[in-house]
Amino acid sequence: MKQDKFLTGILIGIGVLILAALAIFFARQDKQTYSAETTPDGVVHNYVLALLNKDYQKAYGYLADLDNKPTFDAFRRSFATGSLTPSSAGIKVGAAEITGDDASVEVSMIYSASDPFSNGYNNPGLAQLVKQNGAWKISNMPAYTLWDYSWYQTPPK
Repeated sequence: MKQDKFLTGILIGIGVLILAALAIFFARQDKQTYSAETTPDGVVHNYVLALLNKDYQKAYGYLADLDNKPTFDAFRRSFATGSLTPSSAGIKVGAAEITGDDASVEVSMIYSASDPFSNGYNNPGLAQLVKQNGAWKISNMPAYTLWDYSWYQTPPK
């Protein structure tokens, strides 16, 4: 009889721990929020977040108005057809370096290991931005999953 009470106490304790773990898990769902658009790194962060949220209209708004800018339909189609997949890796937006009306922002694509015995790796690069009408706009991104390299290129003759 004494062991039954002890076992019941242990089972109740385990149940309480499971409920507490579930409550913490669901309460701490990491919701990404948009940053201020006044800095180059904030613009890059918002561009990536808009792509992850499939808000292509918002992401398109962060592109610079330069020669050979893709149309919105071409931009959206690049992601809708699966040729660009922004969720295939982790993305880290780093520090910005501003020189007049130009800026570069460190962007690293972080890839996880394919097996438990390997380390993941990252692929660093620089996003290029220009200041247009007082706002930072993206003119180039280093990550092929976030950018189609045909954008802003002169079409062949």
